[in-house]
Amino acid sequence: MESSSTTPGGGTRREATRQKLYEAAVTLIAEQGFSATTVDEIAERAGVAKGTVYYNFASKSVLFEELLRHGVGLLTASLREAAEQTERDGGGKVDALDAMIRAGLVFIDRYPAFTQLYVAELWRTNRAWQSTLMVVRQQAVAVVEGVLREGVDNGEFSDEIDVPLTASALVGMVLVAALDWQSFQPERSLDDVHAALSRLLQGRVSGDR
Repeated sequence: MESSSTTPGGGTRREATRQKLYEAAVTLIAEQGFSATTVDEIAERAGVAKGTVYYNFASKSVLFEELLRHGVGLLTASLREAAEQTERDGGGKVDALDAMIRAGLVFIDRYPAFTQLYVAELWRTNRAWQSTLMVVRQQAVAVVEGVLREGVDNGEFSDEIDVPLTASALVGMVLVAALDWQSFQPERSLDDVHAALSRLLQGRVSGDR
């Protein structure tokens, strides 16, 4: 999974190595599960020595935990940028939410294996990284909450909206709809899926009929 930025000097090289390890881990774990995936396999898939894995991550579990942080961090950044760009363009809060839906679909289309893993992990309760997953999930949801609260404050949305639940519902809608799209309706275009979710947003969140 690519990062949106790199650091100068040695940081760039190390980040590139970590990117390779993220890609290898997410692909292998999606193919055969976390328990069945070994550090040797991750290193081989990434094209690095096994010691390189442990140089960057203390264990396979730490690697996967950081993978979750990294992936959800990219999603959160894309949602935030979509909202900020809409504001720069003079759009309203419904426009911002619509732009965030599209950004979410673009992210999922680009990183389908990560998205599948992320959704699957949300349903597990016995993982060492469960608390981390909840934290990073809330970071993504909080971006949507911020837009909703601003919309309520400026009168664009009804003050009867349950902001936390609505934000979670919107994020969940995008995740589930996108996975359904890729698994069962792959012939549909991203624009088509976005248009369908956009109509749902316009009718339910904004209160239009």
